[in-house]
Amino acid sequence: MRNKTSRALIGLAIAGSVLFTACSGDDPLAAQAGNSGGKNYIAGDGSVMELAIDERSETVEFSGETFTGETISADTLDGPALVNFWYASCAPCRVEAPDLAELSEQYADDVTFVGVNVRDGADTAAAFERNFNIDYPSIEGRDGKVLLDFADYVPPQAVPTTLILDDEGRVAARVLGAVERSTLNSLLSGVVEE
Repeated sequence: MRNKTSRALIGLAIAGSVLFTACSGDDPLAAQAGNSGGKNYIAGDGSVMELAIDERSETVEFSGETFTGETISADTLDGPALVNFWYASCAPCRVEAPDLAELSEQYADDVTFVGVNVRDGADTAAAFERNFNIDYPSIEGRDGKVLLDFADYVPPQAVPTTLILDDEGRVAARVLGAVERSTLNSLLSGVVEE
C-alpha cells in the first residue's frame, strides 16, 4: 500500500509540474539566457558590430546542406541575408527565436534568412522550428564546416550569433548573443536600403 501511495504522489507531483510549466507559458531553457555557467555555450552580451561598406571584407564563401537536402551557399543567396547560428537547447536561441520568425516574415521580400544548426539532428531541429514558427531553412552544421567558413566572425562557442550579409555576401553586421528585435530590425533595414 505504501509503495502505491508513494508512486501516486510522485505521479501527481510530476503531472502538476508539467501542468504548471505548460500554463505558465515560460520556457525554462529560455530563462537560462545570459547564465551560461556550465551549459556548454558562451552567453553573448548582445554586442553589435557594424561594418561600413568600405570596411567589409570579401564575400564569405560557404556551403551547407539543409536537413531536407537542399544546398545553400554564398552563390544561392539572393540579395542581403541573415545567417543565424543556433541549436535547440540554447537558452538565448529560444529567447530570440520568436523575433527572428516575425522578422523573417516582415523582410521576406528583401532578405534571405538562413539558420545554421550547430548541434541538433533533424528531428530536434524540426521540433524547435515548429514550436517557434520558423519557416526559413537551416543548414545542418554539426560537422563544423559552415562555422569554420564564418570563423572570422563567429567564435566557435558563441551561440547564438547572428550575421547580416549585404547583397554581395559580405558581413555587414554581427550580433553576439540573443539579438533584440529593434536592433535587428534597424540592422536589416539599413542593409536593405544600401
